[in-house]
Amino acid sequence: MAISPPTDLVLDVVRAADPTAVQEAQAKLKANKAAFAATSLAEVGKGFGAAMNRIDMPGTEAGLGNAEAKRAAEMPDEYRKFEASILQNFVNSMLPKETEEVYGKGSAGEFWKSMMAEKIADEMSQKGGIGIAEQMYSQALDRVERQGAVNATTDENDRSRAMSMITDFEREVLGVGKTNEA
Repeated sequence: MAISPPTDLVLDVVRAADPTAVQEAQAKLKANKAAFAATSLAEVGKGFGAAMNRIDMPGTEAGLGNAEAKRAAEMPDEYRKFEASILQNFVNSMLPKETEEVYGKGSAGEFWKSMMAEKIADEMSQKGGIGIAEQMYSQALDRVERQGAVNATTDENDRSRAMSMITDFEREVLGVGKTNEA
């Protein structure tokens, strides 16, 4: 009977090894492989940082939303924050589900994961987002323009009429000034 020393030795070692130790070694090899791949991508400019730099293009340049740059420049920050909150839900649903090694276990891990999604969404919104903020702001401006300018000036006649209406309402609610008719 012939033996093949290299393969027989390897098989003997594998058979003698503890299954949990083998799984741990495999997990470490996978982690090292993933870290090497991430480092390699970053070195050639195709890593996470490069992907975030591509977000510089606003939604209007991508053909989304209103293309009026003047309106987008004077947009209130609330619209961007709203867009960031919507994007956070999208980003959170796109993040990997099995992330205990990265963020931790339990509610703390979920908390860190949601913070990561929030930061990514905020960065996306600050860099121009996907056009939700611009479109909402444009629609709000169009609505105001259609309604015309609101006349905010009042005269003494308007004030006295308003005070009269308030007094009448108070009397009706409180029952003051009514006669009891039987």
